[in-house]
Amino acid sequence: MTVSAPTRPRLLGAVWALLAINTLGSQGAVTILSVPQAVYQLVTMGSLLAAFTIALLLNPRLRIRPNAFCVLLSLLLLVSLVSTARLEAGAGGLFRCGRFALFIATLWLVTPWWGAAMTFVRHHVRTFAALLVPVVLGLLVAPGYALPETYDGRIVGAIWPLTPPQVGQYAAVVVGLVAVLWLTRRTDRTSVLLLGVPAVGLLLLSYTRTATIGVLAGLTLAGLALILTSTRARRFLGVGVLVAVVAAVAFAPAITAWLRRGQDDESFGDLTGRQKVWDALLAAPRDTGEYLFGTGLSNKTFGGLPIDSSWLAVFHEQGVVGVGIVVIMLGTLLVTALLRPPSPARACAVFLIVYCAFASYTEVGLGDASPYLLHLAVAAALLATPDSPLGSVDEPREEAAPQAR
Repeated sequence: MTVSAPTRPRLLGAVWALLAINTLGSQGAVTILSVPQAVYQLVTMGSLLAAFTIALLLNPRLRIRPNAFCVLLSLLLLVSLVSTARLEAGAGGLFRCGRFALFIATLWLVTPWWGAAMTFVRHHVRTFAALLVPVVLGLLVAPGYALPETYDGRIVGAIWPLTPPQVGQYAAVVVGLVAVLWLTRRTDRTSVLLLGVPAVGLLLLSYTRTATIGVLAGLTLAGLALILTSTRARRFLGVGVLVAVVAAVAFAPAITAWLRRGQDDESFGDLTGRQKVWDALLAAPRDTGEYLFGTGLSNKTFGGLPIDSSWLAVFHEQGVVGVGIVVIMLGTLLVTALLRPPSPARACAVFLIVYCAFASYTEVGLGDASPYLLHLAVAAALLATPDSPLGSVDEPREEAAPQAR
């Protein structure tokens, strides 16, 4: 297959953006315009079909790069099909399996370009920064919708119905990747000011504790991954520790108030009611089939309440076999990252893996088509060997200093 150098990156970026749109969801905040939920669903599902079609046009010979990440995702899909076939989660579970299959197939189709170093990082930053633009516009045009009382004043999507955790996740990923690109001198101060600074503001306005802790942990470990080869990374870690100590002493009341989000001791202690749902889910009776393979893909709820934990959601829907596959998937990515020599690609991969691991505690997404699997797919692409075994697929040439913009 011959693809012109200017065209291919744009098309790959389009595939990535469409995959991200598919994971947006169609429920959440009240928006400025009253749009039927069916329209949102049509857009999200249509974007997945479009992404698969474009990927197929880019790779009509169906050439793929063998990799453990997509193999494990395919095994997870197989487990999902086995559990969903019992129809305990309803016929909608089969539809979710079909969506998951198309999502994984699209990832397989773009694997020939996974050795192209920072290409997918740039696509990832641009995509999620673009998804935050409507959030900013909604805040400017209709602050009452963007900071509703129903979400305790946390920022939401007033144009597309995004929840505060979604806004926090997208902002955290943009902040983390832009910071790592700056540490490795792969972007400039303009990109940091235009992308990173607004994303920090949105992260704080989302009051998403998991995303905030995840981005801090991810940046710390990404910095440690660069500490032997980057003077800027060493300075960043030193200044970061100093700032953290000063902030902990001087602004402790403000930080505590931000973390508590106005919650009382009971709500704060049981993670806004999550613990009650988790206890009920773990205490529910299960036969051998449900224990091993779960009850099938669902809307990530139990007893009508959100599960809000990737590990318990996978256990509920795909059983202990599914949990084992996810553990191996994360473990394989992490071990591979540790074995790679220091580089910008490795640092970005470490950030994404660590962030997803922290976020998985109170967010769902490791067992179904989601932004978290896109984050991990970027990590897998970064850790792929740069020399492609597919001679007919041209590798995009890297600029000396690729920009995040």
